[in-house]
Amino acid sequence: MKLEELRPGSRVFVDANIFIYHFSGVSEECSAFLERCEKEEVTGLTTAGVLLEVTHRLMMLEAVAKGFVTPGDTVKKLRRNPAVISKLNLYAEQAQKIPQMNIHITPVTEEICYRAVTLQQKYGLMVNDSVLVAACQAGKCRYLASNDTVFSRVERLTLLRPTDV
Repeated sequence: MKLEELRPGSRVFVDANIFIYHFSGVSEECSAFLERCEKEEVTGLTTAGVLLEVTHRLMMLEAVAKGFVTPGDTVKKLRRNPAVISKLNLYAEQAQKIPQMNIHITPVTEEICYRAVTLQQKYGLMVNDSVLVAACQAGKCRYLASNDTVFSRVERLTLLRPTDV
């Protein structure tokens, strides 16, 4: 199912790549979807883990875009040169816009963590992916916006993928 096909009033969990595509200007569909969340046409939810992943990835992209480091092993390069990190600011400004988009941060409880283990084993998911699915299920949400096809393996979950990336 496409992002644009989501009906008004729907609840949808949002994965990190949707935000990354929006902030990096790669996907007009992702930007339009997040605008629908901001206008409260649809209810967007995510986890603090996704927010942290987005922040981290945006930091890496900014460091490369500003020419402070070359692509490849970006984390290692930044760790060796912490002075560069203090020169980065766009990533934080972008990440702080997520709550302004009416994206609700769902807490990851102990119960969700334990449920995630079952989902890892059942669907062959990585830890962060299984936590996102468990949070999605706990929030009684049947839609997940992501470009990660591993989520298509999860029963009773409809994957909404951008088609312009």
